[in-house]
Amino acid sequence: MRRFSFLPARGLPRLIPRATPSARFSTAAPRQLMATAGFTETQLTVREGVSQICARFPNSYWRELDQQEPDPADFHAALARDGWLGIALPESLGGSGLGIAEATIMMQTIAESGAGMAGAQSIHANVYATQPLARFGSPAQLRSTIPHIISGKWRVCFGVTEPNSGLDTLRLATAAVKQPDGSYRVSGQKIWITCAQVAAKMILLARTTPLEEVQKPSEGLSLFCIDLDRSRPGLEMRRIKKMGGRAVDANEVFFDNYSIPAESLVGTEGQGFKIILHGMNAERCLLAGEALGLGYAALGKAAAYARERTVFQRPIGQNQGIAHPLADAYMRLEAAKLATYHAARLYDQSRTDPAIRQDEVGVACNSAKYLAAEAAFQACERAVLTHGGMGYALEYDVERYFRECLVPRIAPVSREMILNYISERVLHLPRSY
Repeated sequence: MRRFSFLPARGLPRLIPRATPSARFSTAAPRQLMATAGFTETQLTVREGVSQICARFPNSYWRELDQQEPDPADFHAALARDGWLGIALPESLGGSGLGIAEATIMMQTIAESGAGMAGAQSIHANVYATQPLARFGSPAQLRSTIPHIISGKWRVCFGVTEPNSGLDTLRLATAAVKQPDGSYRVSGQKIWITCAQVAAKMILLARTTPLEEVQKPSEGLSLFCIDLDRSRPGLEMRRIKKMGGRAVDANEVFFDNYSIPAESLVGTEGQGFKIILHGMNAERCLLAGEALGLGYAALGKAAAYARERTVFQRPIGQNQGIAHPLADAYMRLEAAKLATYHAARLYDQSRTDPAIRQDEVGVACNSAKYLAAEAAFQACERAVLTHGGMGYALEYDVERYFRECLVPRIAPVSREMILNYISERVLHLPRSY
């Protein structure tokens, strides 16, 4: 079997031999659907390396996890074993030192393999939630956390969303009250926290100054990197039953005077909202990549079925009523792909090029997430319809893809809020909310 090697100076993980899936309905959709012209050699190498790991976890694996709902710990471990969890983290901390563009193509490849949103979400927070920590964390915080995250010893979750504020992040109510010894006591509730059941660490956004006491709404929030110690008082989790991506847990997390040490604080107290913005644009890119992967996977399944399924003595793909919607879905995915990797490239370049404004990055990342989510939804819906009645059957997988394709349209920011953002920031229209 062929083995690949990387330039050690780039710190890239190693590639491993490709495994051959066995079950008829467990193979992933062909990945050659996406045109790869314009990607860098490094990005294509990432795609190949991650593909080889994903080939060991075929659709049958994800189908079973979707039904039984265990955590994909062995998938997470496989990616960690070859260093992929540190793809966008500094080499000085054991990462690969690559950018969000490379992380995005990794997430797309995972979703595209048939793992879908479940596979991507199992490592999603490890990639994006660590970006603010890597940039603003103290040397001691970085040394004590990042290597364990990269190695797979610690899983990570991101604690921002609350049931009573939703997308109105500046009105978060979870409070971290400072104690005389410098520690904090956290009280409040977070919701839709992915992988909280298996996470050792949470990147938590909490209010350290009451809203009525700050001069600007963006002040008074602080970011923490905390232990999720379930043996200590003041911490409770409740798993949420959900439509799709059921292999990864989503949770309500309750804090009741949960004690965290002073050294949990990331960056400056009261500046947490500004800090997490560095992770939010990165997450938009990763979600866009995951949506693309899901869409290409569904489209590949649909095209294969349309070539093989014979009705009225000819393949159904010969009918333009089948062919044209799939061709249209392909072009929409390709257009969203261009927007996604343009946004990721801008994000990476903005770190070193002061000429690239952060508002430009925000517009590009939000636009990419919107376009990719919409393209994925269309591709997944048409994949189910192309399969007809069999699109409703578990063994063809497209029903699972369809259930999961709603996630990128909703999270981490809704399509309507992105439209609001573009209306205000680009078109300079009055704010509507």
